[in-house]
Amino acid sequence: MLVEIPDLDVIFGLILAFIGGLFTLFIYFKLKAVSASNDQTKADSERLEFYERQLIDLKIKLDAIDLENLSFSQQIPQNVVRNEEKPVQVVEKQVQVVPEQTPVQPRVERTPNMSSGDIVEVVLRLITDRSRTSRDIQITLGKSREHISRTMKKMSDDGLVERNTNAKPYSYSITQTGRSRLSGSGAATQTIAPQTS
Repeated sequence: MLVEIPDLDVIFGLILAFIGGLFTLFIYFKLKAVSASNDQTKADSERLEFYERQLIDLKIKLDAIDLENLSFSQQIPQNVVRNEEKPVQVVEKQVQVVPEQTPVQPRVERTPNMSSGDIVEVVLRLITDRSRTSRDIQITLGKSREHISRTMKKMSDDGLVERNTNAKPYSYSITQTGRSRLSGSGAATQTIAPQTS
């Protein structure tokens, strides 16, 4: 087997290209190291300038404190003993803790337990002057919402009150039947009252 040796020009060309590539890599890494060191140097110099400004500010503050102490010590009369010569006394303050007052909720007067007939009469008296919502009646009587709703529905079915469904919440007003029942129960109570006394 015969191996052909290339021309001398080709061999020198390859060797020169290899050396040129190595030289280029060497230059690239050197420039990269120089630029990185420049960046590091720049960051270090910025940090040093920051700390230098901080030290200058602290120096100015210390000078101001020294001037205040100097002017304060010049104002102290000679017969007053300085703090360094006196023992330090600890003064304890007594702090009185005042409990926080909670606002007092106003009490809602509740109507005592009554039978269904009594509730109907009380509701009829409430709505005699003006129409009221079931919420108004509930708050006044101190009963549950469900209880008042059932009572008002029953009274509406019986024709004692009229429900105004044009606006929400519904309002209730007394009917002529309700007025006659109210006046009839009032007369009954008046006739019963003299008999019991």
